Order: sequence, then C-alpha cells, then structure tokens
Amino acid sequence: MEPKDIISYIESFEPQVIFAQVAQTEMPLVMQQILGIAKPIFWAFSLFLILWLVFLIAKTDWLRLRYVENIVQFLTFKPYGVKRLTKQWDRIFKKIDTGRETEYKLAVIEADSLLDEMLKKSGYSGKTFEEKVKNLSPMIFKDKEQLLKAHKNRNYIIADPDFKLEAEQTKKILETYRSVLISLGLL
Repeated sequence: MEPKDIISYIESFEPQVIFAQVAQTEMPLVMQQILGIAKPIFWAFSLFLILWLVFLIAKTDWLRLRYVENIVQFLTFKPYGVKRLTKQWDRIFKKIDTGRETEYKLAVIEADSLLDEMLKKSGYSGKTFEEKVKNLSPMIFKDKEQLLKAHKNRNYIIADPDFKLEAEQTKKILETYRSVLISLGLL
C-alpha cells in the first residue's frame, strides 16, 4: 500500500458513525446499576478530598507564610506582625501606671526580652544581648551605651530582688528600648 492509499483509507472512516454505533450498544443491566451507585460515591469522595485539601491549607502556616505576609507588608509598608508587637509594647508600657515597683521591674524585663527577640528575628547575630547590640549599625541606633545601661539595669533586677526602681527611671529605660524598636521599624 502506498501512502496515498493509507490516507484515503483513513479518510473514509466517519468518526460520527463509529461513535454512534458504540453509544447505541447496550451496557449490561448489572454494569449500569454498579455505575449508578459508583458515580455518586466517587463524586462525594472527590468533594471530600478537595474540602480536606482546602482545610489543610487553611490550618497550616504555608498559605500565610507564602502569600499573606508579603501582601500585608506590601500594602501597609510595615513588617508583618507590627500590630501584635505594638499591642505587646502598649501592655508593657501600661505597667508604669500601676504605681507598683514589681510591675516596673516586670516591664523592664519584658521590654528587654521583647527587644532581644526582635533583634534575633531581624537577623542580628550574637549569643548574648550585648553581642547583638554591638552588631547594631550606628545608622540604626546611635546610643548603644544607653541601651547597654538599660540592659544592665535589667540584669540588676534579675540578680538582686532588693534592687530599687522608680517610675521615672523605668520610663527612661522603656523609652530607650522603644527608640531601638522604632529605629528598627518595628513600632
């Protein structure tokens, strides 16, 4: 057979006729009953798997980490989580209003811990707080000595339970921590 003969032979088939003949053949009744039962089961199972996938994506942090954080940062021009950090800072600063020295001490300890955590998340290396502060660029925060003095006060609070701390001194220490958080763009 020549290629011309093969092409003419293939062109002689009419797909509509072949498909019509296949469609007209009867399926056995048992097969129709099985398909009648199996179709809804497979549809329900497929729907269940799709809903399970949506649920898992919503419950994991993948979607938030992949898209939401970037969109929020782009639209607000601030790092993701600044609202949470601001609320946490306000809660720390309100401890001054209580008038109790124990709350002052707690405010200083929490502010120091918060700044240490933020320095770590911002990528400043160092095992101790002092090492992280020394790695701060002077363009970000100029008065490192004042920050180290505030941290030293925090260490005194931890080491000596009789360490005296007054409201004005606490405000000054907290303002130092606050100014670093602002200069990092976190408040």
